[in-house]
Amino acid sequence: MKEPEMKELTQGVVEGAGRQARLDRPTFDPELRAGLAIVGGMFPPTVTSDLIDFMRVSYAGPPLETLIGGRNIRCEERVFEGYEGHPLKASVFRHQRASGQRPGVLFVHSGGLMFGDRFSGLDRMIDFVEQLGVVLVSIEYRLAPEYRDPYPREDVYAALEWMALHAESLGVRLDRLLIAGASAGGGLAAGAALAARDRGGPRLCGQLLDYPMLDDRGITKSTLQFDGIGVWDRVSNETGWGALLGEARGGPDVSPYAAPARATELCDLPPAFLDVGSAEIFRDETVAYADALWNAGGQAELHVWPGGFHAFDIFAPHTALSRGMIATRSAWMSRVLAD
Repeated sequence: MKEPEMKELTQGVVEGAGRQARLDRPTFDPELRAGLAIVGGMFPPTVTSDLIDFMRVSYAGPPLETLIGGRNIRCEERVFEGYEGHPLKASVFRHQRASGQRPGVLFVHSGGLMFGDRFSGLDRMIDFVEQLGVVLVSIEYRLAPEYRDPYPREDVYAALEWMALHAESLGVRLDRLLIAGASAGGGLAAGAALAARDRGGPRLCGQLLDYPMLDDRGITKSTLQFDGIGVWDRVSNETGWGALLGEARGGPDVSPYAAPARATELCDLPPAFLDVGSAEIFRDETVAYADALWNAGGQAELHVWPGGFHAFDIFAPHTALSRGMIATRSAWMSRVLAD
């Protein structure tokens, strides 16, 4: 068979598999489905490169006053050195009545590697400052496509080292240092945990990975199931990974620090919490990562929420499924950060 014919046949097989996968996909939770139309006005199902500027406005975090207004929380702005010494911003949140050294959480925001800021999706993490008395550090890492790999992941790792080095002035306990991230931030957080292990860096007590973006290859069935529907579909994922990796996306030379699903050694990592919806593209890669952690002898708590679309706790926090997800996550954080 000639090469053009082979490519045509392969494309037909992939398209056929995609059509069947879409027919077989799980349904959305009825309460969540009702809110999808509203979500779509801010976060369309399919994000292409021409929408990056729109998404940087639409998905920008709320003003600081909205996040902490009326709460017993104070915020301090810091600047740290990112990859290659580039100055980056960090917001440090503390409970107003907290004293002494407290557990520290480094938060890595969502946004498909291309948009979002240190206040995006921060509402749920702010709750831990009030509920658990943690010191929360949320950072600005540089975004693709202007800054491709390794800039975003190395900025996150630089923030982790900065936080550990300045633990005393930040009021953070080094034996209770945890990294957390959502979506793209979840993948970057997992990559930073791998890098910290391999480089002899800060020792983490846990990694909180909310519906993490782990695999640039787009090879799972759940990636095909949610095409043009929900929040963050197959094309959006290709846009994000392409912005970060360029032509390297899907090839043999992608670092596991950028795409942790490619890691082959998952031993000696901190305990992990992973949650994901059953009705989103990251379902299968999240389940596979938890399974790989278990097979390496590690600790992982996995929750797959039935009928949940991507980041439903952010977009529909009032729903029963979101309340369950938030409560379960909070319970894990309380256990991991306890004395």
